[in-house]
Parts: sequence; C-alpha cells; structure tokens
Amino acid sequence: MALTLERVDPQALNLTHEEISRYSRHLIMPEVGLAGQKRLKAASVLLIGTGGLGSPLGMYLAAAGIGRIGLVDYDVVDASNLQRQVIHGTANLGQLKVESAKARLLDINPDIEVLTYNEPFTSENALDIAQPYDVIIDGTDNFPTRYLTNDVCVLLGKPNVYGSIFRFEGQVSVFYAKEGPCYRCLFPEPPPPGLVPSCAEGGVLGVLPGTIGTLQATEAIKLILGIGQPLIGRLLLYDALGMTLEAVKLRKNPRCLICSENAPIKTLIDYEEFCGVPGHDHDDESAGAGWDISPTELQARMAEGNHLRIIDVREPHEWEISHIEGAQLIPLGTLAARMHELDSAEDIVLMCKSGSRSARALELLRTAGFRKLKNLKGGVNGWARDVDTTLPTY
Repeated sequence: MALTLERVDPQALNLTHEEISRYSRHLIMPEVGLAGQKRLKAASVLLIGTGGLGSPLGMYLAAAGIGRIGLVDYDVVDASNLQRQVIHGTANLGQLKVESAKARLLDINPDIEVLTYNEPFTSENALDIAQPYDVIIDGTDNFPTRYLTNDVCVLLGKPNVYGSIFRFEGQVSVFYAKEGPCYRCLFPEPPPPGLVPSCAEGGVLGVLPGTIGTLQATEAIKLILGIGQPLIGRLLLYDALGMTLEAVKLRKNPRCLICSENAPIKTLIDYEEFCGVPGHDHDDESAGAGWDISPTELQARMAEGNHLRIIDVREPHEWEISHIEGAQLIPLGTLAARMHELDSAEDIVLMCKSGSRSARALELLRTAGFRKLKNLKGGVNGWARDVDTTLPTY
C-alpha cells in the first residue's frame, strides 16, 4: 500500500548530485532506490509535538529526506526537557520549541522544507493545519489531543502514526480508518480523569522516546514508500525493563463513533470536555475558583501563626527531591484509606509537584465532606520559585 501524495508527482522531481550523495545508502537498497527517494522528497509529514517523541521523529525524517515537515507545538525549551528531548540543547533554553526544532532539522538536512505552527493543536485549527500533509504523526502526551488527532485523520482520510510512552513502556501503531481500525476502535472512551498519570507526574526513561519515536518514523517511511507491513491493525507493546516487544492484533469496531459506516461523529468536538482533562500542559494547575492558595499567600498565613495542616500527596521519592518543612506526606493513592487521619475542622492545604494531583486530592476530600480545604497553586515547584529559592524545581 502506497499513499497518494498530496503535493507533486514524485517522478517529476529530480535529485541533485548532492542529494544523490546524501541519500546513497537509500538509493542502493532495491526497496527504496531512486523512485523511492523521490517519493520521500515529494512527501509531507506533520509532527504534532516537538518533545520526547517529536525529537527522534523529526531528526530521522529530516535525515531520510522527507521533503516537507510541519511542526506543531506552543511550548518553550525548559531544562527538564533536555533529559529526553534530544532535538533541543542547552543553548536553546527559553526558545520556542518549534524554532529550536526547525533549526536542528535544517542543520541535519538543508534541502528540506520545515513549516512551524507555534500554537496549540485544537478543534478550531486542526483540520486546516493537517489537510496539506500526507501523514500525521502523534507525538503528544495527553488524551484530548490524541482523540483530536485521531478524529482529524479519520475525517481527512489520512494515516495517524501513533506512539505513547510512560516510564519504561511504550506503544506504537498506525491508525488508518481506510485500511483498518482507528484509535477510537481501541479506546472508545478515555480513562477517568486522573487515572493515568502524565509523564510530568510519573516520569519517563530518557531513552524511551528515542526507541518509540524511531519506530514511528520507520512506520511513516514505510507508508510513504509503500513497503513492508505497516502496523495497521496491530499495536506494538514495548517494555524496556523486560526488553520485550510484542504485537497485539486490533480489529475495526463496527460501531465506532467516527470510523464505522454510520458513525454519528461528523465534525470535531470539544475534546477537553470529552476527556475531562486539559488538552495542554499547565505549570500551575487549579482546583477551581475559591479553592486555590498561592505560595506567597500560604507563606503569609504561616508567618501569621495560623494553624494549617499541609498535606503533600506526592510519592516518597519525590518528597526526597524537595518538600516544605512542616508538611505531612500522604501519597494520593493512599489518601482515601488514610482519610480518617484528617480532621475536617482543620484548615488543610493540599500540595503536590504543580497542583494537579493535589487538585484531585481536594476533590476527593470535598466529596467526603471536607470543606476547609485549599490547593497550593503551582505546588512545591511554585513554592520553590516564589518563596524558598533554595529548593530545586523538577
């Protein structure tokens, strides 16, 4: 199966002497050859995300000679990115990720075109951004954008090269509704909010995005060249600790809400509402109006001698990195069982790394009847930035 490319007839293109030299190891492979390299040059790929997965994806696709690469991201390079986002370097700290990534890709291969979209990928702009590209690659780490990417690809009839990572495990597949199942066939409903931690909460082994991202790049190149057996109808599961790789067969759901014959979904929806979580990262998560307290407000109340019980809902290994003196550690996963240790008459401040898990903890206690609650907006990282700069952020 070879894709019909959007822009130009590959055989109408010529390779320069410099390109022939650059791609010589491709050209001597019968599965690629001159005709295949022209297809790569004529092809266009959209990368949604220039982080952990987008780094190896972008660099290997550029090196392979993909003629036009689109980069969608709205973030800036942060020191915490450098452990795994190898497309960026220390010199790029504070730069827009799309600009840092673009410069790296053009350094790898100045003969390609790189387009940047410094904006979130949303229901309002996704169809317009994705339409001109042959292959869409999902390099994101949140459920609203995954469902959005899937639905865009189904509505536009494009393949979605999917990858996900968490701690030591990764997944790869090609969701292409014309030929097999889509992401909604596998996951009709998102998980309950808070059930699956993000990489920012749970961590990720630095080399894991390289493994999964290069597998995604391989699938994209196979689709463009029309060679091999792409992962359509298969989900590849990778476990770095056990060093195992297995494939699970997937089936098209005849009642899928978007890719079945009489699917009810015809347009993009509100994916944050559908998933019940934000579609984009926020440094300072909120528990909602009236439930938050800022680091400086908490410092002032502590200085006034107010009796406050500060509950840190992070994990013990995070507590070892940094913590607020006087806080008590009760990990979120144990909070329900240890609720009897808390007094609803006390003023309780809940905190975590950034405010996300503590917001969920607040909702749990509020549902149980606690009312004198506050969520530390920005978490311990916010406290380290605004109050106690001797503490590290992570």
